Amino acid sequence: MKLLWAIMVILILLLQVRLWVGEGSFAQVWTLEEAIADQREENAGLSARNERLYAEVRNLRNEQGAVEERARMNLGLIRDDETFFLVVEQ
Repeated sequence: MKLLWAIMVILILLLQVRLWVGEGSFAQVWTLEEAIADQREENAGLSARNERLYAEVRNLRNEQGAVEERARMNLGLIRDDETFFLVVEQ
């Protein structure tokens, strides 16, 4: 009878070790859940950035004034009848 109890205790301990340490253990599941949460946060940020970029592309495609504004700000566009003034701070 003692041998049967000893075998059962050893089996239960082996199952517990696998549950806490082995592949598919609680520790591994917790690590994967944290990685999934981090990835979801990163994906949300990237999704928001993509929406802003899509809105900007739609704006540039639909309005000619938006293209001119971008050219003025980023490329220094001036028209023939305009005068360019550069203000330099000391």
